[in-house]
Amino acid sequence: MINDSGFLPGIQLGYLMCDPCAYATKAVQCVADMLAVNGSLRVFSDFSKFIPPVKAFLGERYTETSIPAAKLLSLYKIPQVSCSSSAAALSDKLRYTSFFRVIPSNIHQAQALAKLMRHFNWDWIGVVSLDDDYGKDLYENFVPHAEKERLCFEFHEVIPNYNNVEQHIKEVADIIRTSTAKVVVLFLRIQQVQMLFEEMIKTNTYRTWIASNAWSMSRLLMKMKGINKVGDILGTTFITGKIPGFEDYLQNLRPGPGARNDFIMEYKQMRFNCSQQSQYTSPLACNVTDPQEANDDYLLHAVDVTEAYSQRVAVYAVAHAIKKLLQCNDTACSGDTNFKPCELVDILRKLNFTLDNQTYSFNENGDFENGYDVMMWKKIEDEKISEVVGKFLIKKRKVDLYEHKIPWTNTTVPLSRCSDPCPPGTEKNISRISCCYNCTNCSEGYYSNEWDQTACKQCPEGSWSLPGSKECQKWKIWFFDWSAAYSIVVMIGTVVGALLLVFSVILYILHREKPIIKDILVISCLMKFGLMVSFGGVILFLGSPNIHLCRAQQTMYGLGFTLCVSCILVKALHIFLELKSSNPTKQRKLRKFDKPFIIIGILTAIQALICIFWMIFDPVNVEEQQSKTQLLTLNRLCSQGSMYGFGTMHVYIALLAVLCFGLAFKGRDDETDPIVFSMLIHLFAWLCFIPVFITQYESRPIVQISGIMVSNYGVIFCHFAPKWFKILSERAQQTMYGLGFTLCVSCILVKALHIFLELKSSNPAKQHKLRKFDKPFIIIGILTAIQALICIFWMIFDPVNLEKLSHLP
Repeated sequence: MINDSGFLPGIQLGYLMCDPCAYATKAVQCVADMLAVNGSLRVFSDFSKFIPPVKAFLGERYTETSIPAAKLLSLYKIPQVSCSSSAAALSDKLRYTSFFRVIPSNIHQAQALAKLMRHFNWDWIGVVSLDDDYGKDLYENFVPHAEKERLCFEFHEVIPNYNNVEQHIKEVADIIRTSTAKVVVLFLRIQQVQMLFEEMIKTNTYRTWIASNAWSMSRLLMKMKGINKVGDILGTTFITGKIPGFEDYLQNLRPGPGARNDFIMEYKQMRFNCSQQSQYTSPLACNVTDPQEANDDYLLHAVDVTEAYSQRVAVYAVAHAIKKLLQCNDTACSGDTNFKPCELVDILRKLNFTLDNQTYSFNENGDFENGYDVMMWKKIEDEKISEVVGKFLIKKRKVDLYEHKIPWTNTTVPLSRCSDPCPPGTEKNISRISCCYNCTNCSEGYYSNEWDQTACKQCPEGSWSLPGSKECQKWKIWFFDWSAAYSIVVMIGTVVGALLLVFSVILYILHREKPIIKDILVISCLMKFGLMVSFGGVILFLGSPNIHLCRAQQTMYGLGFTLCVSCILVKALHIFLELKSSNPTKQRKLRKFDKPFIIIGILTAIQALICIFWMIFDPVNVEEQQSKTQLLTLNRLCSQGSMYGFGTMHVYIALLAVLCFGLAFKGRDDETDPIVFSMLIHLFAWLCFIPVFITQYESRPIVQISGIMVSNYGVIFCHFAPKWFKILSERAQQTMYGLGFTLCVSCILVKALHIFLELKSSNPAKQHKLRKFDKPFIIIGILTAIQALICIFWMIFDPVNLEKLSHLP
């Protein structure tokens, strides 16, 4: 087509052809014969001056024949353009100076194959390679890419290129049959693949096969008998295209005018000669008079017509380089046709040309970097055909697959893994082989939301997860909610306690003139005030805590209960001094220490200082800690700092309580019993709660609330309740007598009224009217209620007096 199109005006390109039969020595011989001048190949001190009749070489097909040919041609600096030799070693321009190829290096094919298998998550594979330059090179380049894509080899078998091939094929077939890897990569030539497939077909061994470019487009293998039994076949091939007019050429094969073509003659003799029957003979052969004139479309189906496209690109690459070297225009070429081949090498290195609307160029290593087509063999009756199902573009370094075009045999992607996939909520516990692992649940606080996670991910801040979780959940925040049952009980207890204190204050004020109240009214009110403050601190434990509430709840209890205990201590000291001093002179001296308000002020002030230093140097704070009893829950609680301030406050109260107990116990009589019992209750409650407080972090607020409530109620019922009973019992005596006797007299009055009405009215009509006033229960109720009101006003405005009662507050 180049010669006929006038691409090189005035110049005709010719060619010599030699078949090395896949032997390296024969390839070198072919090169030497073509370079020979007058039948001999000369040796020069400067090969750049060598001007042979052959200006460029196309080939070789196989790597092991291209390498020796490239070494020789690089010595003479003659360009060699290969269409299929993909070994990475040929990219070394120090050794193969003049070697070019219109395909990518095996480095990229190895990467494409590794990414293809990673795309389908095939990480447990077997590899079979050929013991030649192609197989070794492709395997060596495949290994690092496989490691990068986390692929593992169950086996790697090498088949020799020449010696005892059949026996090795059988051994490899047995290994494949017994292996657990369901995907096998074959870096082999067509002949070895055919032999291996024959062994697989014998035992119906089904695998997924990965083909390298050496056999991925082989029509011979596609037409093998039983090829559909071996399984699915995917692979890579060089990006190809259709040659314009090539199919018409194959259907009308004939040498050019005046030309001789032994290949065409041999093909037609084999295809259309009736006397030499073979599997390739046409059914119409016996109807053909001249085999050399006959044609059909057999070649369109027997060979891959797109495979020749790379040959077209290689020819045009050389033609463009020649055109540039000879300075050709549309009409003529002005350059010298007897140019040095090394000049063509320099131009090819920088060449950039367009063919079929596609731009091509060689990189610094003399390679193309266009990419690969991903092929899959589809079942067509008893054979297979190849179809492009994706691409690998080198610049993108990514496999793009057309999933809808992939016809899996069982409609699903086959699996080939050493271990089953790990579901979400688990991670891989990798063994000695990276692809073999056990699935373990994610730890608490970690999650995995995808299959086959190498490691679980930590939950973001503000969320948490249980072991084996697929996702994290936001923390539930727990505190003493106002509507919770425990909070309601605490509020009822606090309100009842506060009402009892208010009732006690009112009762004391109403009876303030009585001896039992008169001397201790102020101290009693201070005690009640302290307890009221303490109860107020209990309320602050409820609801969502903040730093101010945390400070207030501790301070209110500490100061409130200290004030209460200080008042009790003053009373105990007073009684102790009274009982222990019979000498009036000594008693007057001891009474100098009986300064109740000063003592109460000093003792409470000390506690205030303790609280101040605590809040400054070791302040309380709000903490959120994971609950041990509720899942995915943070307990929002008030912390007590480092416990020094908290401990000091409670130890101080305990010391005051012990001192009260000691003084009351020493001077024990009826008046000190309430002190003894109230302090015992306080100390016993806190001694019981301390172990729980220390060991159960979540229960600390409950423990402290309970301790406060027990202590407060202990004081109320030991100190105030007895006085209520004494005051109210005397009133009850007077009131019960008045109400009881009034009820009795009212009943007698009702009876007398009834008799009177019966006797005074003989007239039935008048008797009926008078009976309207005969309402015994109403009359009894009214009369008794009047007496009750009289008693109430009496007790309020002119109460009874108690001559002798205890002076205990």
